[in-house]
Amino acid sequence: MPTNHQILLDNRPQGEATASNFRLVTAQTPALTDGQVLVRHHFLSLDPYMRGRMNDSKSYAASQALGEVMIGGTVGEVAESKHPKFQPGDKVVGMGGWQEYSVVDASQPGALRKVDTTHVPLSHYLGAVGMPGVTAWYGLVKIIN
Repeated sequence: MPTNHQILLDNRPQGEATASNFRLVTAQTPALTDGQVLVRHHFLSLDPYMRGRMNDSKSYAASQALGEVMIGGTVGEVAESKHPKFQPGDKVVGMGGWQEYSVVDASQPGALRKVDTTHVPLSHYLGAVGMPGVTAWYGLVKIIN
């Protein structure tokens, strides 16, 4: 299994987040069990909501746990699979976080989704054709009307 580089939230920022709030660690990726997929991330979406999740306060979503991989949307490629619907080389989008690889339980609904890069670059699934783009479309079409 490949070596994984991960960025963990080490301590809670006071004001603006800085490099001292994070810790870079290196670990071996674990062996897969049935239903799991190993994804190598190519792109990470750094979104404004992440700063709020670094706080330890009540909000619409749970706080980021200290000592854990920072959350975040990712797009990448299946490196290894023990799930019948995913094959090595498949392009996927998920919440892999701030790390080079993630092990995903692909049997969980919504945990991992295949994407077609025939006409749309992989990185666009974190922008215009991803969550930010769908949010913008919904606001313009459903809310403003």
